[in-house]
Amino acid sequence: MLYRIPRTVWQLAFVICLVSVLTLALMKNPSALLNTGWDKGNHVLAFTVLTFLGRMSFPAQRVLLLLGLLAYGALIENLQFMTGYRFSEYQDLVADVVGMVLGYLLAVPVMRRLQEQS
Repeated sequence: MLYRIPRTVWQLAFVICLVSVLTLALMKNPSALLNTGWDKGNHVLAFTVLTFLGRMSFPAQRVLLLLGLLAYGALIENLQFMTGYRFSEYQDLVADVVGMVLGYLLAVPVMRRLQEQS
């Protein structure tokens, strides 16, 4: 049996994750804090978690969530380009999309199970 977590808790976790991902993306040396060992893996992991939390936070806003996260990924790449010490790559956006797909797929059975319990 899954425990029903209040939507406000999911939303708080989503906002904290958004801020954390942006902070790590703009740090000079984020690998000291959190690192999968592969830059693209970091992107996949971050956007898997963001998408999962976003789906749990805003279940009726699927398209808006995915478009917003894609824009968020593009924003991060543009901000990294402006830092002078980080790099911007379109491959990072591809990794973000892979993470979005994984996060979405992870959320589907959880949401289905919660609906069955209602």
